[in-house]
Amino acid sequence: MISDPSTLEANKQTVLAFYEAGLRQKNYAAAAKLLGRRYVQHNPLIADGHEGFEAFLAYLNEKFPDLRAEIKHVFAEGDFVIAHVHGVREPGQRGSAIIDIFKLEDGKIVEHWDVIQPIPEESANPNGMF
Repeated sequence: MISDPSTLEANKQTVLAFYEAGLRQKNYAAAAKLLGRRYVQHNPLIADGHEGFEAFLAYLNEKFPDLRAEIKHVFAEGDFVIAHVHGVREPGQRGSAIIDIFKLEDGKIVEHWDVIQPIPEESANPNGMF
């Protein structure tokens, strides 16, 4: 298990760069450089591999060109990086709270999981989701 602080920080920076290239700029070529040879996708709506990720970005570009993903927190432990994200598909929407989990090998992203929770209009507490 990775415990070297410089490697953990490098893994976080890889995930942040992946978000910037892939989800903010929707630039598959730039994002793909941060993926390993294999890319296992655990979101049931997205196909495995580089081709699945490329198709997902094309879908986002077509359906949600103004999508915004703001990373609120990022954590690294071992081979994993976890991002706590506020995702908004269209301006004016409340959006969703997202937890993205990435597994890295040799500095490249090789697996992805996510959990997505819509932000409700009203909350039973004053704490917020971020």
